[in-house]
Amino acid sequence: MKNALEIKPDISYKSVGKFEDTRFEKIHNEIFKNSVEASKIVAQEIAQLIKSKQEKNKPCVLGLATGSSPIKVYEELVRMHKEEGLSFSNVITFNLDEYYPMTKENNQSYHYFMHQHLFNHIDIKPENVNIPDGTVAIEDLNQYCVDYEMNIRNSGGLDFQLLGIGRTGHVGFNEPGSHINSGTRIITLDHITRVDASSDFNGIDNVPKRAITMGVSTILRSKRIVLMAWGQNKADIIKRTIQGDISSEVPATFLQNHTNTTFVLDQSAASELTRFETPWLVGECIWNQELKSKAIVWLCQKTNQSILKLTDRDYNNNGMSDLLALEGSAYDLNINMFNVLQHTITGWPGGKPNTDDTYRPERANPSKKRVILFSPHPDDDVISMGGTFSKLIKQGHDVHVVYQTSGNIAVTDDEALKFAEVCNDFVGADATKINFKAVINFLNNKTENQIDSVEVRKLKGLIRRRESYAATRYIGLKDENTHFLDMPFYETGQIKKNPLGADDIAIVKDIIAKIKPHQVFAAGDLADPHGTHEVCLNAIFAAMKELKPEPYMNDCWLWLYRGAWHEWDIHEIDMAVPLSPDEVLLKRHAILYHQSQKDRVMFQGNDSREFWVRAEDRNKNTAKLYDNLGLAEYEAIEAFKRFDY
Repeated sequence: MKNALEIKPDISYKSVGKFEDTRFEKIHNEIFKNSVEASKIVAQEIAQLIKSKQEKNKPCVLGLATGSSPIKVYEELVRMHKEEGLSFSNVITFNLDEYYPMTKENNQSYHYFMHQHLFNHIDIKPENVNIPDGTVAIEDLNQYCVDYEMNIRNSGGLDFQLLGIGRTGHVGFNEPGSHINSGTRIITLDHITRVDASSDFNGIDNVPKRAITMGVSTILRSKRIVLMAWGQNKADIIKRTIQGDISSEVPATFLQNHTNTTFVLDQSAASELTRFETPWLVGECIWNQELKSKAIVWLCQKTNQSILKLTDRDYNNNGMSDLLALEGSAYDLNINMFNVLQHTITGWPGGKPNTDDTYRPERANPSKKRVILFSPHPDDDVISMGGTFSKLIKQGHDVHVVYQTSGNIAVTDDEALKFAEVCNDFVGADATKINFKAVINFLNNKTENQIDSVEVRKLKGLIRRRESYAATRYIGLKDENTHFLDMPFYETGQIKKNPLGADDIAIVKDIIAKIKPHQVFAAGDLADPHGTHEVCLNAIFAAMKELKPEPYMNDCWLWLYRGAWHEWDIHEIDMAVPLSPDEVLLKRHAILYHQSQKDRVMFQGNDSREFWVRAEDRNKNTAKLYDNLGLAEYEAIEAFKRFDY
């Protein structure tokens, strides 16, 4: 069956040869630089299918998915409908799944999701929309599921099935253990799936334990399947699905049996495929410095040796004979790599004055720099680079911390109620800025899925703002160097945010123009489960691009840190800042000033540890990796990558 997608992959490391590069892969896949570009291509294929069916006066039967992966596809389909006249009048849709029990009105229901993102904005006939009903009585569910299957068959079967993938390898809600012959049914959700959904439900206790899902056999009967996956947190399961054996423990591997399936991935989701992770095991490589660094670090970890102990045999036995032949000897390779890593280490993140900076990650001049530390949420600064933050201040630089969003949705109702009651007791009825009695009344009577009132959001934002002041004062920063942007895209009162807008970029641009920095530190951690980090980073990129003609921008370097979810790999690090035991403790205490984020973290992603524990473990692990490679032993290391904007 001909593949309808015509996608050109964006590959970082290209193996020599036409066949060898994908020889470990059992499912056709295409890789894009980002999800926006990929989603548009998928939307175009769907649109072409709809049009071709219209020309034949036939219905187009689509299987649709929910979750974050298809949102941009739906946005593009809506755009095509409004701007290009794409009609959905002949389209029949069947959604994969729905939580059980779940009312249609609940804003966590997939019924709500689909109407919010697609159906309310196109001309599809309401009777052609089919979404599993989360309100069916339990005793009627078996017959309901049989009827759902028959409805698909009576409509002619699925012409196109859109899929995402969960970290358990589920497609739809076919969790590990699902049989290849399974049909539409009720299923118990895996704990990992519920953990991943917990931030949407304000805690795992609120996540339903069951769901109705199309079965594996239902999905495999589709004429065409496209599975989308974005982000580093999907990389492991994507590798297991594409390269692993078919197993019910990873239900997505059943797609290896389908003759017309394409996985559409961004670079992060594809990063652990063999041709990207270890391309030297696939075929001969084009050896640039980044690939050399990646390969040698991998070889050290595989052989459990430091860099300077690697031998010719180690290289030859692990797919790097061509690199060895190119460089001449293991000795030369080892010395070069040791020096590259050694030169990333510095205790002077703002540059060391009056010192030769030829082999240092930062410039010596100017000796006192103006520094902007952008923090997407009001705690990413201390979580991700609290030790470096402290060093920059102690070494005399003019440091400004800029909090890009209020972070108000990450404050629990209980926390806000506590503060409101204290404030109300203290100021009584004379409060003018916030009506605390109204806030208390709202929180005590808040209904399920109700969006916080403006005053409640303001209070929650103020809680996080005052915690930020406490933390930065502890670090040693002056209050006048602490800035709060409250970027508009974030202020929806919901987990779903607005797209990045011109107003957001203008706010970021104004603060950069005001400070005229020599250094900008920004969050490059795109594993943030709700995408706020990515939006904030894109705002910085856009602002700096617009300001690039300004003379002061010629002296401005951009450094990216990573946050609570992911760390730079060793070969990616351009600046490694060691921390002493005392600096690790200082960083911990600064993080703990963010009391509203302690104990009951609302948006912790798939890691149940508190942020200060994650940060310490990550920093200590980075130091251990440097130590294992044969470099100096430190208590902890914060890592940064320089970005040429």
